[in-house]
Amino acid sequence: MEHSAYEGVQVNNMKQKDYRQTQRACYLGFVTQAICANFVPLLFLTFHRTYHISFGQLALISTCFFLTQLVVDFICAAIVDRLGYRPCIVAAEITSGLGLAGLAFLPDLFVSPFAGILVCVTVYAIGSGLTEVLASPIIEACPFENKESMMSLLHSFYCWGSVGVILGSTLFFAVFGIDHWRILAVLWAVIPLYNIFNFVTCPIERLVAEGQSMTMAQLCGTRSFWVFIVLMVCAGSSELAMAQWASAFTESALHVSKAVGDLAGPCGFAVLMGISRLLYGKFGDKVDLTAFMVASGILCLGCYLLAGLATLPMMGLVGCAVCGFSVGIMWPGAISISSRILPAGGTAMFALLALAGDLGGALGPAMIGHVSQNAGNNLQAGVLASIGFPIVLVLCVLLVRKQYRASRGKESQADCTD
Repeated sequence: MEHSAYEGVQVNNMKQKDYRQTQRACYLGFVTQAICANFVPLLFLTFHRTYHISFGQLALISTCFFLTQLVVDFICAAIVDRLGYRPCIVAAEITSGLGLAGLAFLPDLFVSPFAGILVCVTVYAIGSGLTEVLASPIIEACPFENKESMMSLLHSFYCWGSVGVILGSTLFFAVFGIDHWRILAVLWAVIPLYNIFNFVTCPIERLVAEGQSMTMAQLCGTRSFWVFIVLMVCAGSSELAMAQWASAFTESALHVSKAVGDLAGPCGFAVLMGISRLLYGKFGDKVDLTAFMVASGILCLGCYLLAGLATLPMMGLVGCAVCGFSVGIMWPGAISISSRILPAGGTAMFALLALAGDLGGALGPAMIGHVSQNAGNNLQAGVLASIGFPIVLVLCVLLVRKQYRASRGKESQADCTD
């Protein structure tokens, strides 16, 4: 009885706090992550022409970004609960800002501009990795109703950030010229540096009570957890393979101008991905998440085939853009399914899931880059090589579908009892 009374006081105290600032901070955190993931890929062909960086090396930029996040994810699984969410998420904003600002001068200071770019990418990837691990459990720990819809809404801000960085960058390049991209890098760095204040002052709760979350060993000993890991790898690969190469793909393979390519390719991809997440955020309580995920995987497969086999630029652009809608629910949906089936997974589970997603984010773009290079710089061949990821994703969702529905049924019964 004493324990129940204490928990009741905790819940009341949580409800008295204003978690809207926490939402805003996490939303801006995902916008920052979108800037980190999407700004440099817009410059791939510029780097290719200016610094004579090969397509294979350009693929390494994305690989470096996601492998760095992968390492950060792994470290977070072990130390975040001891250090606390707040200092780690503040560090995320600091490193994100410094890495983006560094792009303005480090490539030209290094003997190898490619090495300077990789240093900057590594620094802001640390911040992006921390944000990826922490923003989801921070929102999950807030006393919001319908957590799955809230999670989808949170991840939609990654999409709107992607749209913002693509539209903003395209407008900047049109007005001032692409040669001034270094100035734009500094301007984008202002957003994470401003968001430091939000995370310093907003209320942040623990996801699972101390001592009650599963350990990494317990997670690794759970069979369904490994299905979640494969699911996240495929979600990350399906999304990032197209997203990271969309700008270069539309300009090089489809032979359209950079402005048209960026707006119709990566921008269209991001808009439709955001719409997908926004729709699930609004109507998610009326839709079976696993059914939505299966349909999305099938649509994603169709989009990759369309983009990879298209002989008309318009068809390739449609495949690239609609792919954004198909992958929209994959990453947040995989997280929601995992937290629903393993509610005691805690920060370690979120970190390892993010690690798996980043592994997919490294594998997908790298596959496109290297297959394209081996096929005579044919990016359509690289896109076709990625069709296995959505297929495996669908199979993983089908494997855990019964568990997910059973866990939802138990929650519904508990709500009725209350």
